[in-house]
Amino acid sequence: MGMKMSGLVFRVLGAFLLTLVLNGCGSGPSVRSAPSGGGLPPSDTTSASGVYHGTTDYRLGAQDVLEITVFGVPDLSRTARINSDGQISLPLIGGIQAGGRTIPELEKDIAASLSRTYLQNPQVTIFVKEYASQRITLEGSFRRPGIYPLTGKTTLLQAMAIGGGFDELAEQGSVVVFRQVDGKKMAAVFDVREIRKGNAEDPQVFGDDIVVITDAAGKSAFQKLLKSLPLVGLFFLL
Repeated sequence: MGMKMSGLVFRVLGAFLLTLVLNGCGSGPSVRSAPSGGGLPPSDTTSASGVYHGTTDYRLGAQDVLEITVFGVPDLSRTARINSDGQISLPLIGGIQAGGRTIPELEKDIAASLSRTYLQNPQVTIFVKEYASQRITLEGSFRRPGIYPLTGKTTLLQAMAIGGGFDELAEQGSVVVFRQVDGKKMAAVFDVREIRKGNAEDPQVFGDDIVVITDAAGKSAFQKLLKSLPLVGLFFLL
């Protein structure tokens, strides 16, 4: 099982690094230090504020679950899941486009639809109960690897708890986060032991992140690749 897991981690890391090489042929080595704050920038799919209640620039997506409240009119309040076409259905209004809209935009759209015929100056409030369109992939030496939705602002340690934590072969000093930033694939390596001791920041994870826990063999292979390949857009944290 250990050899199988090592092979999986090696393939994930190797494929990612090969992509970096192909995207940056001729550019030479470019292993970059981390930005201030000790982590990767936010991903292309999620704003710096993260996915949690209060975010104004997060764009809603399919399968997100919304709690919609119309002040003073409880019969119009609903919990609705955005369907695959990006729409929700509401009383008196029917179908309305929610996918691709920010929370303030959708609140304004619903209020405008209600005010045209039914209410004067309706006050609409939306709370995102489940950010199902924002998912992270957990690979390698997790006890429960897989793809999981982000249901709120989530840190790396919290993501690891979602995946059941380390299995017996895990290398706790080599947890790798892959992310798309400004159209480029980037990565960072974190030592979870230092995060748990409070010696390093517990970074936030974002939708579409891939988190890989290596084992001893996978770490060795990763270090060799780092030394031998011209890397582009790689944040390397140890």
